[in-house]
Amino acid sequence: MIVRSSVPGLRGRTAEAPPGPELSGPQRVGEIGRVDTTEQLAKFHVPEIVFGPGALAELGHCARRLGARRPFVVTDLGLTEAGWAAEATAHLRLAGLSAVVWDGVTPNPKDHEVEAAFQRYAESGSDVIIGVGGGSVIDAAKGVAILSGNGGRILDYEGVDKVVHPIPPLVMAPSTSGTGADVSQFAIITDTAAASKITILSRALVPDISLIDPRLLITMPDWLNAATGLDALTHAIESFVSRAHNTLTEQHSLHAAHLITRNLARTMFRPTEEEPRTAMAQGALEAGMAFTNAILGATHAMSHQVGGLLDAPHGVINGVLLPHVIRFNAEAGAERYVPLAAAIGIETAGVPAMEVAHELADRVRELADVVGVPKGLSSLGVTEADIPLLARNTLKDACLTTNPRDASVEDIERLFRAAL
Repeated sequence: MIVRSSVPGLRGRTAEAPPGPELSGPQRVGEIGRVDTTEQLAKFHVPEIVFGPGALAELGHCARRLGARRPFVVTDLGLTEAGWAAEATAHLRLAGLSAVVWDGVTPNPKDHEVEAAFQRYAESGSDVIIGVGGGSVIDAAKGVAILSGNGGRILDYEGVDKVVHPIPPLVMAPSTSGTGADVSQFAIITDTAAASKITILSRALVPDISLIDPRLLITMPDWLNAATGLDALTHAIESFVSRAHNTLTEQHSLHAAHLITRNLARTMFRPTEEEPRTAMAQGALEAGMAFTNAILGATHAMSHQVGGLLDAPHGVINGVLLPHVIRFNAEAGAERYVPLAAAIGIETAGVPAMEVAHELADRVRELADVVGVPKGLSSLGVTEADIPLLARNTLKDACLTTNPRDASVEDIERLFRAAL
């Protein structure tokens, strides 16, 4: 079997980020609101990236470079019906490769789906694993790779750096503009017995190659376009204020926020227009590159629990929760949100930082309104009775550790109630 090393380190090449907007406010910050004058080591780990319309045509060449003889394509029924799975396998055939296709993934990939996909992978004698689809497909593909190299059950790998043995090469072609799974070290899997999501975090899960073709975004339904776009915006904002941010992630976070806030609504109302689709693909990419290195915060830690309980769209939940989390974090130091506000066009000169942070939260909510995201979690099915369990599970989520403000179970409960 072909494997790649899980030893941490830079592999492949990075994509250059275009210049971001003019920014004001602190650029080197440690804990939220505190300027850090010490030298720090910075980590930045991303795949090789092929970006632009037509990038999917490179799939066969990329798979062969990784040593593929019998690639395993993970996708879903929606991508099959849209024709993208067929196009992907056609490109593989042109490179002399006969693929095995698995399209049994559903939104919020389930533990049993990952394990069924792995069984098919093992039986077929496949090697390189290819994900063609959104975050659910890509996370499922990563799950197959984990089990191939490490065995056991997928739920055994919850937490940080539990994937200790090499895994097969990974090539990802995202079909949504938001999850960042194609460049990240995360896999999010639903534990169906516990009705919650687990977070698997390992640098071994950063794919070898990401093929980002904005053409694939055109077939997204509106609700998924809105959800993944708000997910990407959440990545940009949470990675910028994360305790683990560094100088190599900051500009990607800021430029992603700039691109997403200016283009998400345009893609909703003019879905076939190339410029905003390409901008959203780039915004999602930059947000993904930022958060895989800086990690996230309370919004994601909370959202994972709601998604696991109700099988609700992750990005929609983020869109509801993010304004509340911004206001909560700003109470411990609003200054960190000032560059983000400037990046999306909010006037910050001479305005108190707390006021700027609240304006940023309001702008996020306004964008969520424009793209049709509900105002409260209750409309998704969350009840007051669910809050204690959701809050307890949030405290276990790895994303909470890098939130810029410490949060107790009581704090999380208050946030959930505010978001109902």
